[in-house]
Amino acid sequence: MNRRRHAIATLGVVCALTVLASPALTLQASAAPLPPPPPTQPKKTLEEVRQEIDGLYRQAAVATDAYNLAEEKAKEQSGEIVKLARMVVSGQKRIDDLKARAGAAARAQYRNGGLPDGAQFVLTNDPQLFLDNAGRLKEGQKATSDLLAELTAEQELLTTYTTDASVNWTKLEDNRLKQAAARKEINSKIDAAKKLESQLAAEERARLLRLEEQAQYRAQTAWVNSGVLKGLTGKATPEARRAVEFATAQIGKPYVWGAEGPGSYDCSGLTQSAWASAGRPIPRTSQEQWRLLPHVDIKDMRPGDLIVYFKDASHIGMYVGNGAIVHAPRPGRNVTIAGAGSMEILGVVRPS
Repeated sequence: MNRRRHAIATLGVVCALTVLASPALTLQASAAPLPPPPPTQPKKTLEEVRQEIDGLYRQAAVATDAYNLAEEKAKEQSGEIVKLARMVVSGQKRIDDLKARAGAAARAQYRNGGLPDGAQFVLTNDPQLFLDNAGRLKEGQKATSDLLAELTAEQELLTTYTTDASVNWTKLEDNRLKQAAARKEINSKIDAAKKLESQLAAEERARLLRLEEQAQYRAQTAWVNSGVLKGLTGKATPEARRAVEFATAQIGKPYVWGAEGPGSYDCSGLTQSAWASAGRPIPRTSQEQWRLLPHVDIKDMRPGDLIVYFKDASHIGMYVGNGAIVHAPRPGRNVTIAGAGSMEILGVVRPS
């Protein structure tokens, strides 16, 4: 009987403890709720992906222009440093020669007993000798004066050459840093674009290409329908024909940023090389070609002229007639013929 009462009492304690513990457990659970699931990002449409990829390649093109400009400036500065170094060597040789001549004059004076020629002439007892040598004394004094003036001038030039070389070296290092930063930017944008494309299935990539072609076709159609080509009668000059022939001969070669041929090109590398083949050097980048070459109204456009694209002048192609251009489009594409109005036109420039 006692054992039964003890079991009942024990059971009652356990139940009481359970009841007392339950609110605490409920409070603890309510005090730390589970975080809500992250919002689901809406999947981008293929057109949005196309625009994003196009934007990344555009940014890479801007960085490529910066790289090409820094490279061109670095080449100029390297050439200037070499030229200045040669001038420093030549100047130093000239100074050494002048010093040797001055030393020879000093040694001659020493051999004459330490007296200058003028004093020796004054001390002579022969009036005729004095008269004969007076003219030569005057000439000698002028020669000595000229020698010292020339030596001073050469030393000043040498100092200038050395300073200029130092300035150009600083600029060279600055442009090398710009090249490195631009190279990093280019690769970053291209890698991001390739990553986006790689995440698409094969069928989606094919559709992406069709979307790209359709967007270009719509832009070209609207451009032609605007009547922009009506009245274009300009004929290519002999130099322009050579440039066009060179550019079209590169069709099928791959786009590579920073490339100037012969196996691959970027957009401005193609136009620069084409005009160089015609004997007309032009700036390296599309932005510099737009800035420095003469501008032409579209209604006066003729084959061989260069059409510059986008507000930042980040792309360029060569007009070949009949509303078409030859250009190096972007990474992953080859040099090709395209509609001149298939992209946003900034303006037209004429190298010849």
